[in-house]
Amino acid sequence: MKAVEIRAFGSPDGLAVVDRPVPVPTAGQVVIATEAIGVGGVDAVIRSGVLAGYGFKEGHILGSEVAGTVVAVGEGVEPGWVGRRVWAFTGLGGGYTELATAPLDEVLPLPTGLSAVDAVTLGSSGVVAHFALAHAHFAPGESVLVRGAAGSIGILTVHLAARAGAAAVAVTTSSPERGDRLRALGATHVLDRAGEGGQDAPSGYDVIIDIVAGADLPSFLGRLKPNGRMVVVGVVAGRPPADFGTTMMTAFQKSTSFATFSTDTVPRPDRRAVRTAQFDAAARGGLPLVVHELLPLEQAALAHRKMDAGEVFGRIVLTP
Repeated sequence: MKAVEIRAFGSPDGLAVVDRPVPVPTAGQVVIATEAIGVGGVDAVIRSGVLAGYGFKEGHILGSEVAGTVVAVGEGVEPGWVGRRVWAFTGLGGGYTELATAPLDEVLPLPTGLSAVDAVTLGSSGVVAHFALAHAHFAPGESVLVRGAAGSIGILTVHLAARAGAAAVAVTTSSPERGDRLRALGATHVLDRAGEGGQDAPSGYDVIIDIVAGADLPSFLGRLKPNGRMVVVGVVAGRPPADFGTTMMTAFQKSTSFATFSTDTVPRPDRRAVRTAQFDAAARGGLPLVVHELLPLEQAALAHRKMDAGEVFGRIVLTP
């Protein structure tokens, strides 16, 4: 079967299309013939080599979420799953392939009306957006800044915050055109990547959801209001400076808070319940699902070049 692996960490040029053996499911697993494969920010971070210290090695197949049809099941899995169209979380790899394996407890049937492409646009991003706002203890009437709002996590965070009654939803993005699109999704103020501009934008925020991190993170900590909370859900610009906490210490009397957030800390039944509800809402047209582009699996490197260049608004989806 066709798959895309990391031949060398670093640039997208290190991705290679290879042939791999057809997988055989182990106990509790299913094999899915993929119809759509989500391309996420975490894929780019892993590919870059930033997380090599966590055990990722050359030959790693990227991709954490797929949608398609179950074609085989392992021991202990009801045979009735074969032939069902599903979404699945494959972990921190294994998705960029024609046939992906996933544990059954990370598999959800697709509701009628939700395409495979829409499922991988929403599946992981919607849950991150939902629980990140919860982790920040966001409450109606508070102001929110979404840093790096043009990706699928950012878009859904903007929408969910606005729908939940935020007093203001500011976003950072790279162009006025993207800002206009984000306004249509619920943003009230558009800032540049440095957090500047935006007519009548708030001078401070109760909640900042940061998908970017990187060298500029400390300057955004300074934008928190008293008792404000920043939650970092991604590191697409790399790790922040080692001394980033100095900003908070110099503003000690503001009682601000900083946290990282991973859905790994959310109990699986809670993730499943929220994802099921979001899938049902999306099937009825109740959530914005923005697909930047569909590309064939063989062009995974091109997808990563587009992400690295900051060209993507929404989600790039690979199709086998």
